[in-house]
Amino acid sequence: MYAAAWVPYLVTGLRQFPGWRRAPPSAPMRATPPCAPLPLARHSLTPCKADGYSKVQAMVDIHCHILPALDDGATEDAVSRQMFEMAARDGIVQIVATPHANYQYKFDTQVNRNKRDQLQASMGATPEIFLGCDFHLSFENIEDAKRDHTRYSINGKQYPLVEFADTNIPPHTDKIFFDLIGCGIVPIITHPERNSILADQPDLIATWIGLGCAVQVTAGSVTGKFGKHALRSTETMLKHNMVHFIASDAHNLTTRPPVLSEARETIARTISPEVAELLSDSNPRAVVAGLPMPWRPQPVPMGKRGWFSFLR
Repeated sequence: MYAAAWVPYLVTGLRQFPGWRRAPPSAPMRATPPCAPLPLARHSLTPCKADGYSKVQAMVDIHCHILPALDDGATEDAVSRQMFEMAARDGIVQIVATPHANYQYKFDTQVNRNKRDQLQASMGATPEIFLGCDFHLSFENIEDAKRDHTRYSINGKQYPLVEFADTNIPPHTDKIFFDLIGCGIVPIITHPERNSILADQPDLIATWIGLGCAVQVTAGSVTGKFGKHALRSTETMLKHNMVHFIASDAHNLTTRPPVLSEARETIARTISPEVAELLSDSNPRAVVAGLPMPWRPQPVPMGKRGWFSFLR
């Protein structure tokens, strides 16, 4: 589907690439999707009935700046505790604390772990807090992750959140992703709908998904809280099978709260309850556990509709 994007990699050891398999000598090598499509309901951003949907169903938030005084998220212990309570009321049962790992903020895994343990001990077992980070694609971070990605990835498994700045994309990003994936890492691209370049170039996102990346959009983008541009980009990616997770990317209690239920309800109403559950629970829960995502459809080229829209 995106054959041109694969040509440079076929000559550099494609057999090591996730999602590919060695074919028998008598058969040509072929790409296989990370998992087979599920028999889901129609995929359309026109309203559909969401029978049986309840926003009290369990949800997993893989992107939340809940730990205090580490970055531009929770400013103090009291805010962290209130964010914890808000997430619990919303039905979130697992949270990944994701402080920034960039030039602006010091990233110290031991400090992060201590703050996580203190918050968990003071607030109780649910939501359960895991560690991760907002991974900036700096040279130092990339080289360190190649040596040991577990300090950056979600729950020390194979999935790190990869953050771009809002207005630029690093050069040679395809090569960076290819190298990371070759080290057993599965990058999760965070909030591309809020990047001014990616929001208008969904084919680039589809190419990275083809390489083996996954995509997380912000819950607030689903509901229009980040503006019309981010909303349109999110709708486009949802229509074309380019979204694997919704997450709060919460930073506070007001403008960016730890809430997923409104976005989940929107997806249940406009797409299907099954997709809403997959993006807010099954897929993120698998990532926290270090397991393959249960739903990872192939991206659909621009101009075509998602595979399950043909069930209409």
